Amino acid sequence: MPFIDIASGVRLHYEEVGQGEPLILVHGLLGSAADHFAQVMAWLKADYHLYGPTLRGYGQSTPELRQFPLDFYQQDAEDVVAFMDALGIPQAHILGYSDGGEAALVAAGKYPERFRSVAVIGAVGNFDPAIRPRVQAMYPADWITDEEKARNNITNSNAFILPWITAMKHIIDMGGDVSLSLAHHITAPLLIMLGERDTLNPATYARKFLERAGHGELALFACGHAVHDEAWDEFKRVYGDFLRAAR
Repeated sequence: MPFIDIASGVRLHYEEVGQGEPLILVHGLLGSAADHFAQVMAWLKADYHLYGPTLRGYGQSTPELRQFPLDFYQQDAEDVVAFMDALGIPQAHILGYSDGGEAALVAAGKYPERFRSVAVIGAVGNFDPAIRPRVQAMYPADWITDEEKARNNITNSNAFILPWITAMKHIIDMGGDVSLSLAHHITAPLLIMLGERDTLNPATYARKFLERAGHGELALFACGHAVHDEAWDEFKRVYGDFLRAAR
């Protein structure tokens, strides 16, 4: 489990397994590749060279505590591309989950030439005021587990999540654009995977993104947010078919 210094001045811990075409895994809130993509890595490592950076401020990556500036999705996207640069990866497939999916869509929109395929789970690239109550419901943060707190150096769960809520509300109040305005730049095959019971990422938002992109597909699963955990067999079929077509 190595570390690498990237151009933005942070040191990222990362997972690296497998062989073949490079595929970047971008985890979600409070996670890491090992936490959010363990099954995916075990499945794909025979055919792909998998890289799973731990985003800045999480786990063993620096700084010690995760921060959420108003543009944290853009910051994470830049870190992902800087991570690829530092490892000499000119182009890769990318799979992002939740917040990591939002960062992946930003990265693919800003640097389309760097990605062979773009797939996200529980990410839609845009929000509207209808989901403000769902964002606010993240407080109080008594849903953060002791394991997550220990892994991410969190001593006060409410203090940790309030900046995330503030940033999300800012995005909504500014029109809800995370990567929607970049969608038309994405040239690689594009797949958005959502659970039908995902209350933060309605399918209508994904369809809006795909319409702006001008291509891509939406796959809906009979589950909640973590499609790759809750609907594993169907996820394997859908994402496996997508990767084969992209190659």
